[in-house]
Amino acid sequence: RKNKVDKNGRIWYFIAGKSKKVRFHTYYERKMTGGKDMRILFYDTKEYDRTSFERQLQNYPSIEIDFLKTDLAPATAKLADGYDAVCAFVNSDIGTKTVDELHRYGISLILMRCAGFNNVDLKQAGKYGMKILRVPGYSPEAVAEHAMALALAVNRRMHKAYVKVRENDFSLGGLLGFNFYQKTAGIVGTGKIGAAMAKICHGFGMKVLAYDVYKNPELDFATYVSLDELLENSDLVSLHCPLMDQTYHLINRDTIQKMKDGVILVNTSRGGLVKTEDLIEGI
Repeated sequence: RKNKVDKNGRIWYFIAGKSKKVRFHTYYERKMTGGKDMRILFYDTKEYDRTSFERQLQNYPSIEIDFLKTDLAPATAKLADGYDAVCAFVNSDIGTKTVDELHRYGISLILMRCAGFNNVDLKQAGKYGMKILRVPGYSPEAVAEHAMALALAVNRRMHKAYVKVRENDFSLGGLLGFNFYQKTAGIVGTGKIGAAMAKICHGFGMKVLAYDVYKNPELDFATYVSLDELLENSDLVSLHCPLMDQTYHLINRDTIQKMKDGVILVNTSRGGLVKTEDLIEGI
C-alpha cells in the first residue's frame, strides 16, 4: 500500500508482510508530486565544474543538480539518497562496495565526466542494471598540446631555467636541450588524443612511430611498429592509452631498459601505465 510522498518527490511503499519499505522513482510519480524529472548529485566538484554546468542548466529545466566537494567512495555514497544519478570524476572510488551502496539508495545511472572508466566496477553495476555514461572524447587537441608542452619543458629545461632566473642567474649552463626536428616520436595509443599528438609531432618535422591494436587511417604519415621497436627507436615516447589489465605498468624496468638513453617520456593518460619505482630507477 502507498505510504506517503516525501520532500524529494518520491513515493514510499510498504511491502505486505514485511517491515522493509521500497521506493519507486518514476517519471509519473515525479510529475504527480511536482518534482524534477532527474536529480543528479555531483561529487568532487571544482568551481569550474559548477560554473560550467550551472550555465547549461537553464537549457534543461527538468534537471536538478546539487554539487559536493567530497569525492565518491563507499562512505559517501549514502549522500546520493534521494537522487536518480551521480556524477563522478577520474579519482572517484566506484568499486564494488560503492556500487552496492549506490544501488541500495536507488541510483540507476552513473555519469562519468571524463573519458576513463577504469575506476568503475562495470560487472557489479551491470548486475544491478545500472547505466554508465562517459565522455567519449573532449578537446583531444588540448590534451595533446599539453603533452607537447610537457615534452618541450623537459627538453628545454624550462623549470630549471625559471628557477635560475628567479635567483638572478642568467647563465645558460645546464639548459641545453635538442631539436625535435628530424628526431623520432613514439606514440603509444593512436585514438583521438594520440592521433592529435602524432600530428603535432609530424608538424615539428619528427618521424612518427605508432603502436596500437588498431591502426588509425588518418595517420598516413606514421609507421606502425611493435612496442619494442617503438621504445628502442624513439627520442620522445608519449602515452595515450587507457588503463586496463593489458596496459597496467606498461612502462616498467624491462620496457625502460629498451629505451634510448636520454629519452623523454610523457604520460598524459593514467598513472597506472607507469610503474613509478622502476621509472625512478631508470632516471
